[in-house]
Amino acid sequence: MDLTFKCHSDTPEEYYDCFMKGLKERNPGEPEFHQAVAEVSKSVIPFIFDHPKYIKGQILERLSEPDRLVSFRVCWEDDEGNIRTNRGFRVQFSNTIGPYKGGLRFHPSVNQSVLKFLGFEQIFKNSLTGLPIGAGKGGANFDPKGKSDAEIMRFCQSFMIELYRHIGEDVDVPAGDIGVGGREISYMFGMYKRISNQFTGSLTGKGIEYGGSLIREEATGYGLTYFAENMLNHQSDGLKGRRCLVSGAGNVAQYAVEKLIEKEARVLSISDSGGMLHVPDGITSELLEEIKEFKKAGKRLRDFKATGCQYHEGKEPWSIEADLAFPSATQNEIDLEDAKTLIKSGVKGVFEGANMPSTNEAINFFNDKNILFGPAKAANAGGVAVSSLEMSQNNIGLSWEREKVDCELQGIMKDIHQTCVKYGEKKDKVCYITGANIGGFVRVADAMLSFGIV
Repeated sequence: MDLTFKCHSDTPEEYYDCFMKGLKERNPGEPEFHQAVAEVSKSVIPFIFDHPKYIKGQILERLSEPDRLVSFRVCWEDDEGNIRTNRGFRVQFSNTIGPYKGGLRFHPSVNQSVLKFLGFEQIFKNSLTGLPIGAGKGGANFDPKGKSDAEIMRFCQSFMIELYRHIGEDVDVPAGDIGVGGREISYMFGMYKRISNQFTGSLTGKGIEYGGSLIREEATGYGLTYFAENMLNHQSDGLKGRRCLVSGAGNVAQYAVEKLIEKEARVLSISDSGGMLHVPDGITSELLEEIKEFKKAGKRLRDFKATGCQYHEGKEPWSIEADLAFPSATQNEIDLEDAKTLIKSGVKGVFEGANMPSTNEAINFFNDKNILFGPAKAANAGGVAVSSLEMSQNNIGLSWEREKVDCELQGIMKDIHQTCVKYGEKKDKVCYITGANIGGFVRVADAMLSFGIV
């Protein structure tokens, strides 16, 4: 049903209500997607009212409709000889400024709504990097936990037998995400190479031996820390000595902790789906290496034993007294009650390492309390930034030194911060949500207008 033509309203508030009503009617039963679009629209609609060309071009309406959404069956055989069936997806949201770019997620929670929210967020995140990359997302409702290497290989190969039709170095370049690391990318790239008869940069997150980039694994966590440091420095502050809470125990959390330690912050926590590990004296570099090896072996934090560590079953770290928080686990891990708990704990800054880890109610509460808030589309853009740098290295057939990639990453995160300040500063105060949303929107929107009605 075409509802876009009805949104000719006199005020931004009326336009927002009309736009969201139409979006929900066209996309029923997709709460995560509704949440992501609502968060962006709140910032962007007042801006487009001051720039009517975007209303006339129906840019927001067009951006919230993916170019295409592919759903497919993935059949594979487990180690007992049983035939198993999962559902795979690829959402190609926008290739306005470059080939579709975004991760693949293997997790039981994967569905159309989750991937559309992730793909929509990716539009603005990728635009903010200033690099020539569009936006996409994909994955499957497959759970790699508890599966053997052989089972994961068979699943990845079956998944790629369909996905390969829709990707390519100048078309769509997937990467990893939750449940998809170097092992999974390797299996998928091997199958892509075999059935396409091409060795091209069709995926990122590859091994160094066959076209990957240094610090790709660390990039999201490092970039998160660099962005937080830029925000704090803008307030004449810094990370040194600050007490930090980190949730999650995957790549983002681990490498955020690593870089925070390097910046002389004191990291008090890390967590997984079972509970939280509290380290009152702060996680050391040596302890972090132990945790990395422990998690790499597929173990849960409840079984981790080390001097000075306190494990709390079923708990999150937000009640620990601290200065800064880095939610880096999954979407909507911080709701309104968690936000209130963080304020009571003394937290003055929240920087999102996961994709949309805070509900809109939590974000509104942080804003009301003047909490320094770094939204995910800006703060966790380091991963996709280095993925794009991997694409560049593949195109020229060279591998850059670690220092060069890290230097490029730091420059990109600094530029993202400057964009957020440019579009979000008002009366000597920066709203990073507004800055990130408008800054990401403008680049894509202007390109769309240049192309005409396509």
